[in-house]
Amino acid sequence: MIGEMSRIVRTMTNIIFGFIVVFGFYVIAHGHLSPGGGFQGGAIVASAFALLLVTYGTEVIQQYIAKDLLSVIESTGLILFGSFGFLGISATYFYNIVANSGGLFGSPTVIGVNPGDLNTSGTIALMNIAVGLEVLAALGVIVLTMSAAAEIIQNKEKS
Repeated sequence: MIGEMSRIVRTMTNIIFGFIVVFGFYVIAHGHLSPGGGFQGGAIVASAFALLLVTYGTEVIQQYIAKDLLSVIESTGLILFGSFGFLGISATYFYNIVANSGGLFGSPTVIGVNPGDLNTSGTIALMNIAVGLEVLAALGVIVLTMSAAAEIIQNKEKS
């Protein structure tokens, strides 16, 4: 590692990290109501992960988050997305069987301007969550791998 970041950088990272993650999950959850969704929200959460890597370094972050854990989360998101597609297979693949059925994510939708009710999306919100998990884990693995490779190259250049 090049060196430890300053106390100011570490303090600001500690303050804004949680806000970035919460905003990323907000974008995932509201993807059917506003611009955003699983991919965009997952990329925001992964950028928070990249901020941690830059601030604290690869060695410290690898003690808390392993590539294997991120791979399991990525696979889970992918399996969930495909499974949600099969929920409505009696009609067609990706048929929104939950919409207008009552219960969780099944409230009837209002004709006209959407009032912002999260409960009206049917399987779309579930798919956004699955895509968000897949993207945040995949980008997390990529960033972690690139950071580890950069550190190896840096150590070879020193010796």
